[in-house]
Amino acid sequence: MDENTENRLPAPGLPTAGLSAAGLFEHHLTDEGLARLWSMLDSGRYEVRVPEEAALLCVAWLVRAGESGAAAALVEEIRPFAGEVRFAPHPADRPVPGADAVHVRTVGEVAGMLALRAPRPGIAAQHEALTVWRPFEDELLDHRLRAGADPEQDAGRHTEEGAALLARYRRLAATHTRCTEHLDPGSNPAVLRRALEEQVAGRALSPRLAGLLRRAVASMVAKRGRPGSAEHTRLRAAQAAQADRPAHHDLTALVLRRLAPLDVSRAVEDIGPLIGPVTAEEAARYGLPAGAVVPASVRAAVATARSAPLDTLLEHGLIPSAEVLGEVAEQLICTHTARGYADASLRTLMAATYRAGRDRRYPLWWTPKHHARITELPWVRAVAPWAADPVEQARSTLRTLGEVCVRAFPGAGLPNLTVRVLSGLARLAELPVPFAAEPLADSYSGMAAPEVLAAARTAAELLRGTVYERYHGIDHAAVRDLADARDRHGFALLCAERAGRPEQPLVSDPAVVAQAHVLTTSNLATLVVHAGLAPRGGWGGPARGAFAAATAPAATAKSTACAWRQLLFHLALCDADERARVLTWIDARAARLPARAAARIAGPLADLRLAAAAVG
Repeated sequence: MDENTENRLPAPGLPTAGLSAAGLFEHHLTDEGLARLWSMLDSGRYEVRVPEEAALLCVAWLVRAGESGAAAALVEEIRPFAGEVRFAPHPADRPVPGADAVHVRTVGEVAGMLALRAPRPGIAAQHEALTVWRPFEDELLDHRLRAGADPEQDAGRHTEEGAALLARYRRLAATHTRCTEHLDPGSNPAVLRRALEEQVAGRALSPRLAGLLRRAVASMVAKRGRPGSAEHTRLRAAQAAQADRPAHHDLTALVLRRLAPLDVSRAVEDIGPLIGPVTAEEAARYGLPAGAVVPASVRAAVATARSAPLDTLLEHGLIPSAEVLGEVAEQLICTHTARGYADASLRTLMAATYRAGRDRRYPLWWTPKHHARITELPWVRAVAPWAADPVEQARSTLRTLGEVCVRAFPGAGLPNLTVRVLSGLARLAELPVPFAAEPLADSYSGMAAPEVLAAARTAAELLRGTVYERYHGIDHAAVRDLADARDRHGFALLCAERAGRPEQPLVSDPAVVAQAHVLTTSNLATLVVHAGLAPRGGWGGPARGAFAAATAPAATAKSTACAWRQLLFHLALCDADERARVLTWIDARAARLPARAAARIAGPLADLRLAAAAVG
């Protein structure tokens, strides 16, 4: 800081509560304020809700890095706006997510899902049966056994007890309506109840009812033992313990209380405290048994709000499909540049800045020319010398995402959302070839989109003379000619002819669209040629994964066709030795398939062997 700046700083002990934006700005330039900012940088316990709130943290980082001149210049640049804009971060109880952290859902999204879960009627009915009706049935049976053992002695007392039991039944039936088993006239408890009604009314039992009563008593005793016996006592104790377990919705409500204090717009790095057993304090406060376990379905829902690196989420099964991967990958665009900073605290800070700036427009700093370029913010520019080349960083992120797609979901292709994410990264990486997203053709003219031609030409150059070309019978020279001539209509006609539907447009007919995916490889060739995609361990692993996806029990005709196309692409990029090993593995795997699955792929597998033999 220069001398004039130091002279204008407020007193070191100035509290921050109740300060205006200008007062807050000046306070954070004091020794006390800078120390507080440095502590935030080290702990990560801050919140950047809008990009402006990262400015003073950048100042603090520059000062600590020994760049006092750059820090002073940044302060002077933003000081004129300090009275109207908050440049300080908000303190937080939890660390801000790291630069490589992504999540499937936010805390608010998970809380919304859990809040919609109503109590389960079946579980509530079971709880009522165990706590109300089973004990009442025991009383009915015990009364019948005692009355039957000595029908003449104390007949009046038995009648009085019976009347009390029937009166209590009516009260229970009016209050506890979830369990309806007792209303079944053929059930054993109903037979005991009807016999008791006859006894209380002083009527003799009919031969049929007497027979039903004997059978009901014998059945109940044989099944559970006599009330009060050791066998019966053990059974009822176990059922009572089961009934004492808290209801599913009560534990869901507890988890919602745990989520309530958290920032709804963020995810959580450590979900353990959110899904752990009921604590002693919670048991005392909410009347739940200490140690009760949160239901698995609730734990799984909360786990989707975990903030962690992409590979960690994949490893724990929190990204179940390629479509979900596309949703998560969208977050990578916001933070790809942040991962290029050498300093860990600066990486975390820049990631928070980019996340806060997502889908926002700030005319105070941005011009129409770079309205979405957060890199033009003064504090981001000030720390830019410590960042990696953003173009190279975008290319690295693009390769990483492509590799994850192929490794994690080798038979799923690239969903449209993932393609849009790849396209955004490609623009940041300044790659010359765009990715082709659906719709692949113009809805009015039916002509293929320009990026579809580009993707098809890239595929033609990469896959010439491979098993992919041979299996699909592709004339890659003709494809290149159409692409070079920019013949969008001709390409759409070629797809229709290959599908055997020459009158159908590319934009709507699934079979024609499938042929467009065959000729473009669903952008995989673009990833390999222009982004440098190369899976760790080679292409043999993805090829095996694609075959497994094609023959999975839950595979549909559409998913099998997609996985088979992916298999051929992965196999085409294997060298000869690896391809031979994969084909041997496929033959062994196919021999163990169930008959129906084996029959489904018998034809394609035979064609694959012929294509592989033809290319040598």
